[in-house]
Amino acid sequence: MYKYETHLHTRTASACASVSGSYQAAAYKKAGYTGIIITDHFFRGNSCIPKTLSWEERIEIFCSGYEDAKAAGDKIGLQVFFGWEETFDGQDFLVYGLDKKWMLKHPEMENWTIAEQFEEVNKYGGIVIHAHPFRDRPYISKIRLFPKLVNGVEVFNACNYEDENQRAYMYARQYDLPMTAGADSHNHDIICSGIIVDEKLNSINDYVKLIKNHESPEIIYL
Repeated sequence: MYKYETHLHTRTASACASVSGSYQAAAYKKAGYTGIIITDHFFRGNSCIPKTLSWEERIEIFCSGYEDAKAAGDKIGLQVFFGWEETFDGQDFLVYGLDKKWMLKHPEMENWTIAEQFEEVNKYGGIVIHAHPFRDRPYISKIRLFPKLVNGVEVFNACNYEDENQRAYMYARQYDLPMTAGADSHNHDIICSGIIVDEKLNSINDYVKLIKNHESPEIIYL
């Protein structure tokens, strides 16, 4: 049984986070996880990266939170994979399967629509997960669902209220979408969530394949 956190942030790129990538790696290793996926907020979300910088400079900074976590993880025996969280008017999506090299070549991604994001990410071998789809907060103008424009649904988010997670679960069931979970960790507290898989993931591509094969891993609840 292998535990993975699929949704967490670092202060390097996410304005709402207070810890470094290396801190996250050490904390999750101590908590008994096999691996983590760094999903910092991208440029349309709660990013702390100045928009005045060039595309290349912004991507370098954006990826450095992951790289810090990866370097620490390599030393302590924790797998660290890369992803990001993109925002469209309050709706958040987790993207997996593409890397820094790909991002540097595709500055147009900053202006994608939700439909373009799904099409392009899948075209290049990645996946899109709707994060906490029923989260209801003042900064979210309205709840919107996109069952044909995502590969799966985050049905348990440790920062959500219970009813928000329950609705996400029913939504995924209704549309027969693969289910994932994550702590959405930003700070010093480690909230135990994420997924459990029977076989160790060799790379982020194994997680992508799991979802694309329409499989739902076991979910870690609080």
